[in-house]
Amino acid sequence: MSEVPDYRKLQQQTARELIWSSHRTFQGWTCSQCEWNYPLPTLLTEAEARTAYDRLAAAKFREHKCTAHLARSPVSTDEDNFTGRIRKLISQGFKPKDAVELFLQEVALEYRNDPKTLERAKIEGEDFLRRLKAGLI
Repeated sequence: MSEVPDYRKLQQQTARELIWSSHRTFQGWTCSQCEWNYPLPTLLTEAEARTAYDRLAAAKFREHKCTAHLARSPVSTDEDNFTGRIRKLISQGFKPKDAVELFLQEVALEYRNDPKTLERAKIEGEDFLRRLKAGLI
């Protein structure tokens, strides 16, 4: 007797997602299955402009072919991944707004002598909440 394939399980294994990545060296959208990415322009600061950027990145993501890019390597647990730290707090049961506030307090303690990193953390926290409110993440 042949086994019937579980299509839902197969779809979960092969479905790709648009993921926001924020590291020390890169900030932008990436594919969950391959190395495709769409970096955030460095001078893009206004929320309205970032929303337009997000729409453009989503369109480019739908158009890309994973076979044209290298396969994604396992995710690193880089401590400078601010978005990952916020997501971890949310997965532990914190509400998003509380998670961002707690994250900012942690960063303030860890990087108290580095105002550039503190400012970057604040911007990323606000941006995370904006993207969440817009339904992008």
